[in-house]
Amino acid sequence: MRSVSNRTRIGLLAAFTAFSAVLSTGSAAAATELNGDWAPFDRCPVDAPAMLAADGITNIATCISSSSVTGSITLGKSQVPTGNSDLQLGVIQHSNGTTTLVAPPEGALTADPAVVPGGLLGLMCPSAIPFVSAICRQLTDNNLNRITATIEPAGAPRDFNMVAAFSTGEPILTLPVRIHLKNPFLGDKCYIGTTANPVLLKPQNLNAPTLSLQRFAADGTPDDEGEMGRYTFAGADQGDATFAVPGASGCGAGLLDWAVNLKTGLPSAAGKNGVKLNDTSTYFGSPYDPAGLAPNEGRKLSEFWHSAKR
Repeated sequence: MRSVSNRTRIGLLAAFTAFSAVLSTGSAAAATELNGDWAPFDRCPVDAPAMLAADGITNIATCISSSSVTGSITLGKSQVPTGNSDLQLGVIQHSNGTTTLVAPPEGALTADPAVVPGGLLGLMCPSAIPFVSAICRQLTDNNLNRITATIEPAGAPRDFNMVAAFSTGEPILTLPVRIHLKNPFLGDKCYIGTTANPVLLKPQNLNAPTLSLQRFAADGTPDDEGEMGRYTFAGADQGDATFAVPGASGCGAGLLDWAVNLKTGLPSAAGKNGVKLNDTSTYFGSPYDPAGLAPNEGRKLSEFWHSAKR
């Protein structure tokens, strides 16, 4: 590799440090809070045109939510904890047995950032490359060393299999994602996976969930004669060990991609990676009698959802 002069190295380090001054954490929109048994579906895209068009007979609109508080993902040589994750979708069940998935405007998957153990020191250091060694020597400040990893959607979910949600050993859906690494030296555009070349997760239940049925009123209040029904699948760990992982990109404006890849063993072929989400809770919510709301089942689902807002 071509050597980097001291002047160039100092200039690059100054530029990376400047990144930290302009990084923006953004501000998430206030979450919708829904009453009672509607609560898990706070991002269900009930107002999407395809959902509103469901008639309750040939097409039935359903809300799906799946969440996990803890887990981990193994990428090549590195294991990263996952934060709280929340997957939500609208599902339109067609009379021919097929389904159409509808993602919320912000994407099907949201997840809290998780702190990468060891930070940048663990990800790139030590190194025999003078340029990287110079960065390593500056990592005595925990704020400079700290890395967060966030799993983000990188495309539309597909291949949904509703039966797999209450069985084991069968993929529930295919979920394209990318892992966003954030650190002042890595910048704000460091990703493992891209929208063009994502990590394709195919989570499945690793153990059988427990099943229960709740019936509730349109506004979410529990009611044994209510208009809505909710299936709850609880207590199952979900995982996948079949996916490949591409190399990192955009790290330190692309100058540190190779350093991240070298230490983490990326790209990594299928079978050398894995993800596990602990104690997931999955919910299916739809009108208890969809045909009874025909031809306006989708519009009534939206009306009920809005009536449950706190």
